[in-house]
Amino acid sequence: MKNGTMIQYFHWYTPEDTLWKEVKEKAEYLGYLGITSAWLPPPGKGEVGGMSVGYDSYDLFDLGEFDQKGSVRTKYGTKDEFIEATKALHDRGVQVILDFVLNHKAGGDESEIVQAVKVNEENRLENLSEPYEIEAFTRFTFPGRSGQHSDFIWDRHCFTGVDYDHRNQEQGIFNLISEYGNDWEQMIDIEKGNYDFLMFCDIEFRNPAVREEILKYALWLHELTYYDGIRLDAVKHVSPEYFQELLYHIREKTGKNIFAVGEYWAPGQLDLMTRYLDATKGTMSLFDAALQHNFHTASGAGSDYDLRQIFDGTLVAHTPELAVTQVDNHDTQPLQTLEAPVEAWFKPLAYALILLRKDGYPCVFYPDLFGAHYWDQGRDGQDHEIFLDRVEELENLLYARKDFAFGTQRDYFENPNALGWTREGDEEHSGCAVVLSNADGATIRMEIGVRYAGRSFKDMLGKIPDEVWVDDSGWADFHCAPGSVSVWTEVI
Repeated sequence: MKNGTMIQYFHWYTPEDTLWKEVKEKAEYLGYLGITSAWLPPPGKGEVGGMSVGYDSYDLFDLGEFDQKGSVRTKYGTKDEFIEATKALHDRGVQVILDFVLNHKAGGDESEIVQAVKVNEENRLENLSEPYEIEAFTRFTFPGRSGQHSDFIWDRHCFTGVDYDHRNQEQGIFNLISEYGNDWEQMIDIEKGNYDFLMFCDIEFRNPAVREEILKYALWLHELTYYDGIRLDAVKHVSPEYFQELLYHIREKTGKNIFAVGEYWAPGQLDLMTRYLDATKGTMSLFDAALQHNFHTASGAGSDYDLRQIFDGTLVAHTPELAVTQVDNHDTQPLQTLEAPVEAWFKPLAYALILLRKDGYPCVFYPDLFGAHYWDQGRDGQDHEIFLDRVEELENLLYARKDFAFGTQRDYFENPNALGWTREGDEEHSGCAVVLSNADGATIRMEIGVRYAGRSFKDMLGKIPDEVWVDDSGWADFHCAPGSVSVWTEVI
């Protein structure tokens, strides 16, 4: 039995034209670490072509094959390189999780005159005008692709709203009037009155032709890559019933139990996340935004943070079987809109909390394993140089998950500044003991199991040099250094 471990194999500032080649080169290393799945960025062509991260989706069917939006390749490489990368992962036993950006499209090829109502950006249910004509870039013909792979043309009937009126050179939010209604689709979240609209040209999922085209894309992409899972972008802005339908058809047509995880970023709003999961009938997981925010808060508060609260209000505590846990991601990294990074000193503790416990499906972030360096403009309007150092302990924490984080879990969460737990192991794996502290060094007496009576354990992270011995009843005093984590494994 394996412990499933995902890696987000990209970040917002991934260098251009390198990623697919790097994935192919690093696939063997990922398998060696015990990584069981790799979440790759959106593979299709974005609005700004070879510079697009992929969330400004233009043409889903252009994987770096056609001269569109100023380049043939995507930011990450060519179509052939992409397919080679997915094959390399599969050859090393690593599942492929592809990023689906279905909420919106950007960079329309032609404009159309459409009937629309301008709405209040802070309350999309409040109309600021009567219906009137605007000019919107809602026609997507993909001239560089010339109908290859799909001859579907997206037009005004495929969208519920836009954020720009070209006729009047006006930015805003405009609700399009069509045969599918003169309102937004209903969402779980009532933020901004109705949060159907996020950006660009918002897709109209009530249009049967749209649903058919997206399913066609999903099946076409599976024929090329045999992907094992899907990461669904911005699900807060898409009807959960639609995703339930889409995932049912993908699984039925492929004959595979395709994994799916949605990005519903709502820190502190566990009720909305669980309502969304309920509405999808358990067909998908969600990233645990609440846990990531707790990590961010704890890392900034230092010893003032009560570690016993680290799982309060989190998805992994409420619905562990549908929680994908993270320490950071491309949206929370410095200079991003949802910036909420976890301080470097706390990252080893946070990774121990997601990698070495029984609940949740942990996802490692690329810069934490490999490091990252980039420049971008901050919210102050100034350019900033960012260095994200790799988490030195992460490689050993991954080995610990692969080899030792199995069996019965016993928690010792009595101290506000120190947590501990043990994993007893199973028939195939020896267990481990974990102690972490956000203040002074800590010693916690914990039960690891009588099977280890008279045996010694060492800190595989090398923070504590001395071994500890398990007594005849299966208990021992396990330690950690100040503001640190130690993982104790049996000396063989």
